[in-house]
Amino acid sequence: MIHYSLVCDAAHEFDGWFRDSATFDAQASSGVVVCPHCHSTNIAKAVMAPHVARKFFSRASVEEERQPSCARGQDESQPVALLDERHAQLRAMIRELRESIVASTEDVGERFPSEARKIQDGEAEPRPIRGRASLAEAKSLLEDGIEILPFPGLRGEGN
Repeated sequence: MIHYSLVCDAAHEFDGWFRDSATFDAQASSGVVVCPHCHSTNIAKAVMAPHVARKFFSRASVEEERQPSCARGQDESQPVALLDERHAQLRAMIRELRESIVASTEDVGERFPSEARKIQDGEAEPRPIRGRASLAEAKSLLEDGIEILPFPGLRGEGN
């Protein structure tokens, strides 16, 4: 999966995830990529700064970060900000999308990669499912032509 910052001809900025650069190009040229603000289909990649890690992450530090902050002896609260109405609307749209996905799919948990393969191979009933997969498992599914959509939870919600 590749993440792009996008901009429409009205200068609205938004993000998009695509299988690869060619997929973005094909979808953008066919009018499938749409600005969520004005519904324009004249979309281009915005200028993006590369992400540069600021510190070296050891396996131990990554594992520590995965633990809840209270388990690391830190205050559980996190600094947050509501920047503007547009960000509040985007958060609401993400929450609505997440709720729709949860309501219309079966949670197969850690079995997601194997269940997705069974459905693809005709060994299981075709149905919308959701669950968990490692980055390596997700990449493998995509490489094998199995269409999946990673989606984030929202902080403060039971994920």
